[in-house]
Amino acid sequence: MTTPPQIFDRKAYALRRARRRAESFLARDAAEGLAERISAVNRRFARALDLSARPESHALLAPLADHWTVTTPSDVDEESLPFAPESFDLIVSVLSLHAVNDLPGALIQIRRALKPDGLFLAALFGGDTLHELRDAFAVGESETTGGISPHVAPFADVRDLGGLLQRAGLALPVADVERTTVRYTSFTRLVEDLRDLGETNVLAERSRRPLRKATLAAMLEHYQTQYGDVDGTLGATFEVIYLSGWAPHESQQKPLAPGSAKARLADALKF
Repeated sequence: MTTPPQIFDRKAYALRRARRRAESFLARDAAEGLAERISAVNRRFARALDLSARPESHALLAPLADHWTVTTPSDVDEESLPFAPESFDLIVSVLSLHAVNDLPGALIQIRRALKPDGLFLAALFGGDTLHELRDAFAVGESETTGGISPHVAPFADVRDLGGLLQRAGLALPVADVERTTVRYTSFTRLVEDLRDLGETNVLAERSRRPLRKATLAAMLEHYQTQYGDVDGTLGATFEVIYLSGWAPHESQQKPLAPGSAKARLADALKF
């Protein structure tokens, strides 16, 4: 069995999440997006699991199921779920799975923990998230140190995530994207929001040395020049990918078998 690459320091991630000092508007917005999607399902869920929950996001989801099991990164790791097969009819994750090293394995475990016809819904950061910050750090370090160290996580693409849902054995998979550009009055405010979310740099290969003043200055200059507005604010993109999939059940719609169509596409288009 191949060991997945250790991109994220999972112990550091659990500590950053545990040290959050304030609620995050990003977590609330993502939870609202999930709540809307769950509400569109004409069904009442009995037993639900909230993986790596933040209190502000769980408060929005709590009314949507009768009984919840709520975990945090400090007590349950998504890479090794301790739940028996077919334990839940709803599993949700809000802005956490993007920091998992073995996402395919985590999705397989989630599917196993779902009862037949159970629903999985997640919101996680996608590839365009904080691209401005990634670019600014790359330029700042290149100009002052001659090299580049990782500062912003390599988030997944929506097409790749849709494929992973299918590989995990989830039926009726859906992946869609919402992008938001937040205008910050200062770089400090951006960092504070990331700390409130518990999402500062936990890459396994991150530098442990303090950032050089010259590097920080070069990074900020590039950020302001390339992504700043005339009013002095800085833009930061957050791309949230919403995933949904169902544990297979005989009652679900099935795709038509190849060759079973009763009419030709060319005939319908009058070719």
